[in-house]
Amino acid sequence: MSDHESGDDHHNNQALLGRNNAAGSGEEELASKTLQIQSKRFYLDVKQNRRGRFIKLAEVGAGGKKSRLLFAMSTAAEFRDLLTEFSDHYASLGPPNASKIPDDGKLKSEVMSKENRRYYLDLKENQRGRFLRVSMTVPLSRQRAQVAIPAQGMIEIRDSLTDLLNEFGTDDHETHEELPEPQSLKAENKIFYFDIGQNRRGKFMRISEVRTNFRTAITIPERSWARFRDVLSDFADKGASGDSQQQKKDQHPPTAGDAAATATVSAGPAVAAVGASGEKN
Repeated sequence: MSDHESGDDHHNNQALLGRNNAAGSGEEELASKTLQIQSKRFYLDVKQNRRGRFIKLAEVGAGGKKSRLLFAMSTAAEFRDLLTEFSDHYASLGPPNASKIPDDGKLKSEVMSKENRRYYLDLKENQRGRFLRVSMTVPLSRQRAQVAIPAQGMIEIRDSLTDLLNEFGTDDHETHEELPEPQSLKAENKIFYFDIGQNRRGKFMRISEVRTNFRTAITIPERSWARFRDVLSDFADKGASGDSQQQKKDQHPPTAGDAAATATVSAGPAVAAVGASGEKN
């Protein structure tokens, strides 16, 4: 398991597109986790917009097809608890037995409701094995979004979800003071993004370095911003001072007179020493 900054290029590109559109949509990505479960890749993203925080669970199959579900933070906590129940039930089952599979393939089912969304959790079994199908429906929409999690991966999803909930909380409508707009800086073949975020521990700055097929990031707590700035300023001043001295040398190269004067000054003590020695003799 790893953060998406060091992983899948496709998701990196999507993150960059999302960043470019963030100013217009008002949506901000706070954190992301990537899990590889059998032939599928799953992403858990914590996002924030004007309505509050939420979690996006996305599944990318072997063919690249992507499905995703959205959970309010409180709903994500309920989903996490149900994952524990389903994992325990799965662990209590014996080896697969084709003669004992229910007609509809369902081994355990639950339903969650949150505002205008309804979620259906079904632990199922077919010829390929056991899996958890999670479906989401929205009123006035005939479409049903769903993901299928291999049964062996339910614990991994639950643990990653727990980590995110521990960091960002389960409150759907946390109030936040106005945060500065993201900024970016292009240097040679790199782009640096500066994003300000906030969690229960306070504000932080995330600096991301993006190159072709590569992305990495560091996070700096607000209490360290001033010190971080001072260190950068110190290096910048030293670099500028060195450049200035070199520039002066380039603009004013030593003349023949300067060289002669330097030689005279350097030779002075030696000449004086010789004269003193002659007087003594």
